Amino acid sequence: MLKEAIGIIGLILIILGNLTIYRQKRIRKKYTYPLLIAGGIFLTIYSILIEDLIFVILQIIFILTAIYGLIKIHHRIKQNK
Repeated sequence: MLKEAIGIIGLILIILGNLTIYRQKRIRKKYTYPLLIAGGIFLTIYSILIEDLIFVILQIIFILTAIYGLIKIHHRIKQNK
């Protein structure tokens, strides 16, 4: 039951992040990427708990991509100031 709850929380966070992805850069920086990263972490934990190596690898790549997006948008906002 705990495993499923962790997976569900991860999915909800990623869905919420995706719902905000086409908003202003300020909103994306504040909400989208942190939600995606947190959701990815929860799903990585879930993947470890269910012992699915492929999904663990994919989730790590997903988290790194979301971190890259956050850094990129942060850098753009800094340049525009």
